Amino acid sequence: MSTIRTQFSSNHAALRTNFFSLILLLLSASAPVGRAQPAEAPPPGNETRRPQNDRELRYWLENMLVYHHFSVAEVCSATGMSPEEVTTAARKFHLADRKPMVHKAGDPLLVLPYPGGRHPRIGFLEGAINPQRETKVSIFTPWDESGYVVVDVPEAVFSNLGLIYLAHTHVPTLWETQKITLPKLEWQRQRGGVLEMARTLPNGIAFGTRVVPRRDGVLFEMWLKNGTTDTLTKMRVQNCVMLKAAPEFNALTNTNKLVSKPYTAARSEDGRHWVITAFEPCDRPWDNPKVPCIHSDPKFPDCAPGKTTRIRGWLSFFEGTDIQAEFKRLDHLGWREGR
Repeated sequence: MSTIRTQFSSNHAALRTNFFSLILLLLSASAPVGRAQPAEAPPPGNETRRPQNDRELRYWLENMLVYHHFSVAEVCSATGMSPEEVTTAARKFHLADRKPMVHKAGDPLLVLPYPGGRHPRIGFLEGAINPQRETKVSIFTPWDESGYVVVDVPEAVFSNLGLIYLAHTHVPTLWETQKITLPKLEWQRQRGGVLEMARTLPNGIAFGTRVVPRRDGVLFEMWLKNGTTDTLTKMRVQNCVMLKAAPEFNALTNTNKLVSKPYTAARSEDGRHWVITAFEPCDRPWDNPKVPCIHSDPKFPDCAPGKTTRIRGWLSFFEGTDIQAEFKRLDHLGWREGR
């Protein structure tokens, strides 16, 4: 009897393992975004980032499968792993039944590096080929852990020298015209969910972003150091808040957008939820219904050789209908000073 029981337990475990593998492989046929997005093909290009050790593998699989609800095909696109490698690792780290943590009142907003493997736009894809993940963060809505916006900070940096950085392929940058390829980078994960990124360009210009989750919103600090011998001017920055993965905000229209410099906001279908962004000094607040996305694009002050200049930004979610009152409240919140 004990032999039969042992054999039954072994067969039952094998069936359960095979069933889990089948479920994960079936998931690779679809790519859900939030709860209302159709399946899509992974973006083309060479932006795969294979985790280098078990610690990184577990982090990125949890990021993709548990929080971003990626299909196996999307995980493969982001990591370069095979479907079999993904399913084996997911079993190893017990991610089969993992659910994202539910946001509680008083908790900081959840901010994670965007993993790539799924295009963060719905439309105007020809304007963002091979999106790079090292500038993109996902900020999850506090009322629904499956919805999030993807913020590209920065999407692009312009100066009197031309386009010195672009976080995807579209129009040639200063470096592409010189056939220089910039190295791939990653967000550096700090205590408290803080994320930091820094890049030094071939001519000595360096820039970076610090992202700080808070209970009431997310603070951004962007800096730029002039490592050239001439003063830098006309330093415009594009910071893009992409709404694809937040279904209540992602209608391909500008009728649900509101611009009140420096604030740009998107309204939910029921009118009770808002996503708000702002950067100072704000150069151009705008939206693009084709993506869809909202912008509050800042401009760095002119920067002398050897000097560093900074700008600050904000993103928050608002539940209510009086958006103008919320703008006024945010005016006194201290985000412009990093408070």
